[in-house]
Amino acid sequence: MLRRKPTRLELKLDDIEEFESIRKDLESRKKQREDAEVAASGEEAAAAAAAIALGADHKSREQIINDRIGYKPQPKAGGRAAHFGTFEF
Repeated sequence: MLRRKPTRLELKLDDIEEFESIRKDLESRKKQREDAEVAASGEEAAAAAAAIALGADHKSREQIINDRIGYKPQPKAGGRAAHFGTFEF
């Protein structure tokens, strides 16, 4: 096997500018996403705390967690007619 000398890579001004622009863009996106998450979680936490404090909305612990993570369970259809044509009898 022949061994060759390492190839020299040169960093150009255009490369540096492109890197800086991409880095700034990613940082701004990250900051916007974090701000949106903080605002959304703050609103949800405030709403849940207000509901618990006021006692107007008595939700179980499971319902509060489901609301926080965005899980909305769908009720299962009952009866044989709902399962007709499926393998769930």
